[in-house]
Amino acid sequence: MTLSKLVFRSMRKNVKQYYLYFFALIFSVTLCFSFTTLQYNPSVVEALKKSGTATAGFEAASYILYFIVTFFVLYASQLFMKRRSKEIGLFQLIGMTKGLVFRLIALENIILFSLAVMIGMVIGYFSSRFFAMVLLKILEIDMIVQLKFSLDAFQQSALLFSVLLIIILLQMLWMIRRLSLLSLFTAAKKADERIKGFSIFQMVMGLIGVALIIYGYYQSTMLFNVEKASVYNNLFLHMLVILGSTILGTFLFFRYSVSLIMNIVRASKSGHLRITDVLAVTPIMHKMKSNSKSLTLITTLTGLAVGIMSLAYIAYYSSGSNARFASPYDYILLNDQGIEFLDALYQEGIDFKKDTYQISNVKLNLKDLISENLQDSPLLFNGEVDTAVVSLSDFHQIEPNFSLKEGEALITSYANVLSEVLPLQKDVDVNVKSGETEIPLHITDIRKDYVLSQYASDASPILVVPDNLFKEIEEQNKAQVNIHSQIGINLKDKDDMEKAEVLYKKFSEDRKVMLDNEYSIIINSFEEERKENVASLGITIFVTAFLGLAFLITTGSILYFKQMAEADDEKSSYVILRKIGYSTSHIMKGIYAKQAFNFGVPLVIGLSHSYFAVKSGWWLFGTELVAPLVITICLYVAMYMVFAILSIQYYKRVVRESL
Repeated sequence: MTLSKLVFRSMRKNVKQYYLYFFALIFSVTLCFSFTTLQYNPSVVEALKKSGTATAGFEAASYILYFIVTFFVLYASQLFMKRRSKEIGLFQLIGMTKGLVFRLIALENIILFSLAVMIGMVIGYFSSRFFAMVLLKILEIDMIVQLKFSLDAFQQSALLFSVLLIIILLQMLWMIRRLSLLSLFTAAKKADERIKGFSIFQMVMGLIGVALIIYGYYQSTMLFNVEKASVYNNLFLHMLVILGSTILGTFLFFRYSVSLIMNIVRASKSGHLRITDVLAVTPIMHKMKSNSKSLTLITTLTGLAVGIMSLAYIAYYSSGSNARFASPYDYILLNDQGIEFLDALYQEGIDFKKDTYQISNVKLNLKDLISENLQDSPLLFNGEVDTAVVSLSDFHQIEPNFSLKEGEALITSYANVLSEVLPLQKDVDVNVKSGETEIPLHITDIRKDYVLSQYASDASPILVVPDNLFKEIEEQNKAQVNIHSQIGINLKDKDDMEKAEVLYKKFSEDRKVMLDNEYSIIINSFEEERKENVASLGITIFVTAFLGLAFLITTGSILYFKQMAEADDEKSSYVILRKIGYSTSHIMKGIYAKQAFNFGVPLVIGLSHSYFAVKSGWWLFGTELVAPLVITICLYVAMYMVFAILSIQYYKRVVRESL
């Protein structure tokens, strides 16, 4: 019989073994080629041509994706070879040399790789159009998506998988030449760990694992604690400590804490184990030595993926509120420039509400509003800062019922990142400088109202004072104020926004404000600010979501593949249980408990890791936490559960076929 006939006969008889490996290859090629093709899609290139950062982000994401795909394919290949180890031993037993066995396996893999790459590239080519449509939708760009084959994308993907094929062939050669005939027959049935009573060492290491996780969580809450000035001097080291303690704690938890818990559960049964205990507790303990590494990796990747996706979505989700901070009104006119825009709105019949503010400024020392334990914070400004001032009557345009007594003042618009790391105190006395005059004020409240454009307020908090005091301050500082007035315009009907945007852009030159002899500004509308945020953050959310999807499918598939291998290994046990009278439903109860652990525990711990990571610094990315985090977690859990259901269905089929 020729080698080629032997190869095709072997492949035909091993269809059940191959389809798992074949799926992994097709998925990897599809994921890689669709993302690479996306970078060269004419529509995407046109949409992103103004952003060099977006191009760099795509390139960086490509390398991360290559790493994920490489890891996934190599893991699937290793698992596949382990499942075929007995067959390789049989080939040698009937007289085939190791070199001939390697050529047989190598030819099979070359054929598989060739088919998988062709199928994966075809699927990836067409799916790239779908991903391009999703990207343009996120960026709010109305454009027809073109579909064009990219030779560059083909060459990059072909090179990657060619290198992968060479690595896999070398991996197979090393395995066949290194392992003995006896070890090949027993490779799939080696016990990972002999079940025995737990020791003091196990107990101590298990408790240390839990303690390290808790320590990592605690330190994450202290990561941006302004009361600890030393934190900012060693921020990178602090982050490494958190990451190291959490990962090491996770490994020790799976390696020792789980065994400790399972031993306690088993001991509590006093030898009276139900079938559920036998099929759930014992296999988990039996496999934990080898599974601890993979479960730690899966948990860490889950936490990383959910954390990165959540932070990206927080930034994207907050694009509107961040734009509102920059432009509190739909349209803003400064220093009475661009009044023609108002006339144009009247002529077009566009209804709007207009708020007018007179603006002055004073010098305020923020240290007067900071608690004593934050005085040494490195984030605190030294000296006095210019602070915009508006009158109480102007503030009544957005808050009609607010009142101030003589000598009182209000601070508002303190709602950005600085408010999270340096919270101000209310009910305190401060002195502000107006020219050379010091004015004592009692700060009654700290609010977050968006009042002035960031150009009018210098992105600093705004001081609201009684009208008579404002007039004094205005007279003293009139010559020193670049921006002395603001007109804020809100449309009553948002359907008029399209027409209003056209008019606002038309009068852009009339709205120009000179801050000095060389520097001038033209204020964007709220919608322009929001779209700029969407454009800059849309790329980030798309790339992170794509990589998160890759992480999700990779980790889910790894768990699914491992459970399929374990189900095949445990088939003989199910045969015995079925012969002594246990039904499929009885056996499946134990399997349900086992799958709840294998899929549920890494997921829950991974989500816990991501929650504390996000909670430590989410405000650096946006203004909304709960909704983006909950949406991301729910989507991740829903997709992750698909793999758990597939795993349970495979177990159910194995149990039914066991008798």
